Amino acid sequence: MSTTVADIMDRDPVTVQAGDGVDTVIRLLHDHHLPGLPVVDGEGRVVGIVTENDLLLYEEQEDVEPPPHVQIMGGVIFLGSVKHWEERVRKSLASTVRHLMTPDPVTIAPDASPKEAGGLIAEHHHNRLPVVDPDGRLLGVVTRVDVLEALLAER
Repeated sequence: MSTTVADIMDRDPVTVQAGDGVDTVIRLLHDHHLPGLPVVDGEGRVVGIVTENDLLLYEEQEDVEPPPHVQIMGGVIFLGSVKHWEERVRKSLASTVRHLMTPDPVTIAPDASPKEAGGLIAEHHHNRLPVVDPDGRLLGVVTRVDVLEALLAER
């Protein structure tokens, strides 16, 4: 019998909801020694993820300078993409998880293999993946360490 993500995931992950405050995220990350939390709606569907990196940006409010631009006749013309800057501004002003989280995170199915989970973790540079059912409801979380231990055990 081959190992699946369901066999190695944490079945009772700590979560937050979009309306929770930033202080709640900080407290939960600290109290549970976690680098990130899935964000779920009232029905348990994963709607986002919030990580330590999101909080670091929250603390960098003074480092949110607009991209290069020119002003012509009272208007502003940006000389490059403003998407990254807009995201930094949104997160730096966040007071709730909704404004701080990354929406629509990478997820994985419970019947996926540890190798598939490892591929997603490596490809997207994540430390953890929410494990969801076909309706997007959170079943657990699988971490990089979980995957590495499973892959070593298969050797």
